[in-house]
Amino acid sequence: MTFILLLFFFIIVPVFIIMMFIPYLTRKTESFGVSIPEEIYHTNEMKQFRKKYAIAVGIVSLIVTIIFFGFGTTSDNETTLSILLGAIILGYLIISFFLYLHFHRQVKQRKAEKGWVKNKKQHLSLDLRFRRQKLSVSNLWFIPSFIIAFITAALSFIYYDTLPDTIPMQYDFSGNITNSADTSYRVILLMPIMQVFLACLFLFVNIIITRAKQQIDGDNPEVSAEQNRVFRRRWSAFIVITSYGLTLLFSFIQYSFYQPIQSDLLVGAPLVLTGGMIIAALFLSITTGQGGSRVRKQAVNNSSYVDRDDDRYWKLGQFYFNKNDPALFLEKRFGIGWTVNMARPLAWIILLGIILLAAGIPLLLSM
Repeated sequence: MTFILLLFFFIIVPVFIIMMFIPYLTRKTESFGVSIPEEIYHTNEMKQFRKKYAIAVGIVSLIVTIIFFGFGTTSDNETTLSILLGAIILGYLIISFFLYLHFHRQVKQRKAEKGWVKNKKQHLSLDLRFRRQKLSVSNLWFIPSFIIAFITAALSFIYYDTLPDTIPMQYDFSGNITNSADTSYRVILLMPIMQVFLACLFLFVNIIITRAKQQIDGDNPEVSAEQNRVFRRRWSAFIVITSYGLTLLFSFIQYSFYQPIQSDLLVGAPLVLTGGMIIAALFLSITTGQGGSRVRKQAVNNSSYVDRDDDRYWKLGQFYFNKNDPALFLEKRFGIGWTVNMARPLAWIILLGIILLAAGIPLLLSM
């Protein structure tokens, strides 16, 4: 029961909060995946849309909470709890997406009916100095993650002869071993190789943060560019710290192969780390906003100009398809972070490659 409560309050509740308040974190020139003039963002109608979305998602979150505690606390079977948790999260995400689609269509319809951009000139702003600024922390900060992975691998070989015949690979919520594997070099290399994979993945994300397409408000170019720079640097630092945390966690798990560690600690450490990462991401999202929109408040614009309306390239307001755009990575319209230009084959290759590696490495090393 204690583990379930910790799981819920440290991981699921922060996710609920993020989902509820996404419309308040996006840029003020975008609402529910639709580009709008900034002054429209502050109208009572748009405020009501955001409020209704937050309430609707909050109600869904409450229902999910009741289901989770209603069924989750009555079963001690780990498999049942895992399936239940997975089904609840999947259902929650699907319902939240359909709620988003409802408001996306509402905003899109209002925009067409009221001609929010009809009498405004569209322009695209670029800051030629933007790329010369320090947009992320140095990639050299990822070297410690690789060093930790190397030390973990080296210690695995040094202590190999002291290992037991079988190694515990999985624990249930009570700390009991539910899965183990015969000791082999492939098994003990699983953690170090996953560390290297994660370090490479986070390094790649840091490169994306640096090279992603710039998005600058033409009416406030200097303020907008500074907000975007702060946005990228903060998330870059978060990625580096997360890389350290995860690589150290894998080393801790690997250490348990050589020295006995309390099972409660082995179960609790990943939970605490995951919860800490999610809470930190929530705090960063609220204080920074998408593109740095919450870093420094700007005066409301009533300009005759608006940023270029490229809604036709955003399918359902979330999926970007533009074969004429050379950019591979760009900011999300609904949510925090970056997405890919799905009209570029290289973007699909990168996504599929990451998925296959993440799924294939543990499978191959555990066979």
